Amino acid sequence: MNSALKSGTLYLIPTNLALPVDANTILPRDVIAIALKLDHYIAENAKTARAFLKAIGTTRPLQEISIQELNKHHDPSTQMAAMKDLLTPLLTGHDAGLVSEAGAPAVADPGALVVAAAHASGIRVMPLVGPSSLLLGLMASGLNGQKFAFHGYLPQDKSARTKAVQELERESKHANMTQLFIETPYRNQALFDDLLATLSPGTRLSVAANLTGATEHIRTYSVAEWRQQTTELEKSPTLFLFLA
Repeated sequence: MNSALKSGTLYLIPTNLALPVDANTILPRDVIAIALKLDHYIAENAKTARAFLKAIGTTRPLQEISIQELNKHHDPSTQMAAMKDLLTPLLTGHDAGLVSEAGAPAVADPGALVVAAAHASGIRVMPLVGPSSLLLGLMASGLNGQKFAFHGYLPQDKSARTKAVQELERESKHANMTQLFIETPYRNQALFDDLLATLSPGTRLSVAANLTGATEHIRTYSVAEWRQQTTELEKSPTLFLFLA
């Protein structure tokens, strides 16, 4: 109990989803204030974390801020120990921030491993308000927000991906559930074309691209309506959603 009381707080700090952007227009002022005062960070990529700190207006030399990188490829048998090593500053009484590559940390993000280790170590975890591409896309899609599931990336192999889409569509129809997934930006068009070829004409498909960015666009049509137009997707972060 005493060691837990002496531990710092792990702040889950959302970051901007798109660049270039003024982070001050995306994040609440209180979140930025907390982020600016921290001396310790855990990030998937230190370079991205430093870019985030610059975007929120830090005036401190970045070399004064400790940024530990999260390696998500540890052997499962050593993973928890490795995550706990990242928490050393917190266990010695310092607060620290966890940031994602974009958006909300630990949601569709390996930062969840750090959060699990923090709970196991009795460290206080505090989530802060900020953008999540999954929730923003779902909010703007017009699809069922009462029941939904996020599936990450679909298989790259075309036949396996087609089978996965068919299974997800059956599940969506049976449970009235919105299905969400993402893709590496340069594969957006191939995935979109496969969705149009595989999904039923009446299934509603939403494409939410570059959320919160200057070229943000969110459109929802039936598959039949999508098929009647020529659509070329940008190579930018995109969320795909459908409801059968």
